[in-house]
Amino acid sequence: MMTKVAVVLSGSGFLDGAEIQESVITMLSLDRAGVSYQCMAPDIEQLHVVNHLTGEVSEGERRNVLVEAARIARTNVIDIALANPNEFDAVIFPGGYGAAKNLSDFAVKGADSTVQTDVLQFARAFAATGKPMGFVCISPTLIPHIYGADASLTIGSDADTATAINEMGGIHVNCPVEDFVVDEERRIVSTPAYMLDVRISEAATGIEKLVNKVIEMTNGK
Repeated sequence: MMTKVAVVLSGSGFLDGAEIQESVITMLSLDRAGVSYQCMAPDIEQLHVVNHLTGEVSEGERRNVLVEAARIARTNVIDIALANPNEFDAVIFPGGYGAAKNLSDFAVKGADSTVQTDVLQFARAFAATGKPMGFVCISPTLIPHIYGADASLTIGSDADTATAINEMGGIHVNCPVEDFVVDEERRIVSTPAYMLDVRISEAATGIEKLVNKVIEMTNGK
């Protein structure tokens, strides 16, 4: 039976949704490995909409996270509230500020953040199966909410974000863009990607390694 991975998106566009390059690299890496995937996102309104040309918030504009995620998914994308964790062998969260604005409120509340209800319910249920999860860029800030205290993870080397993660009970490990951190006990893999100021090829190397490690872990290695 073919391995199937859930890819959790948070909109479309790195300033207010899923980082498009990270998301596409994740899906491409899965496909190249012969692994099927299902994109999903919460059916909720975004925190806000950002004009990616100017970097400014577009006052009065509203967008839906699931609708925007469909722009990246290209294929069928489902509401995470309807997803069955038992149907997947692994889960990967690409980054982008949407992970910290829509999937959680980390961008606003930092160490006092919470995770969106449907996302948290799915992620905790999946974590309980003992199967692996991968987290890219800023999305590792979700890990302490999902797994509790003492999970090892990385967002690269940003001191402020690392401090917030440690305050939340996580154990931050500095990591270069082309590498990843593994919490073997909890079966978690994380990589910095665009949390660091890097080229797309450098981000791709780390993401591809993460994807391959997650697939390896689905095979019991």
